[in-house]
Amino acid sequence: MVTDVFLSALLFCMAIGVLVTIHVCLASRTGAFDNNANAMVVQRSNSRRPNMSLDDIKKLPSFDYKVEEEVERGKSSNQMECAVCLESFKVGEMCRLLPNCQHSYHAHCIDSWLSKTAVCPVCRSDASLVNTGEQSRNSGEAGVDSA
Repeated sequence: MVTDVFLSALLFCMAIGVLVTIHVCLASRTGAFDNNANAMVVQRSNSRRPNMSLDDIKKLPSFDYKVEEEVERGKSSNQMECAVCLESFKVGEMCRLLPNCQHSYHAHCIDSWLSKTAVCPVCRSDASLVNTGEQSRNSGEAGVDSA
């Protein structure tokens, strides 16, 4: 009886050892222990989503939000909202316009977003200015149509 218990315990320990060995072999084949593979993934992720400097962000067109006269008279309209914070624009709030796609956001929301990744949160287009002519043309806009 004692030998049967001892033999069972010995076989159980050997089976666990075999399973651990198989696990280590499979994990090393898939690269789970390869630190260089993880570093390459991080590097590729950073190269696809460059961020913008504060100076570049401040060059983007900005405006104070205002509602068209038809909306002020009580006619229905689709209220615009910031896709970053999901809040509706309110009259007088500082907003920023991305020149390549014409999407608008609260200035503080999109500034924070662009400092991490230089793409539009809605359409993923490049958020940097195309040229200085584009900047001067759009920066003169005083409001946004809500219709």
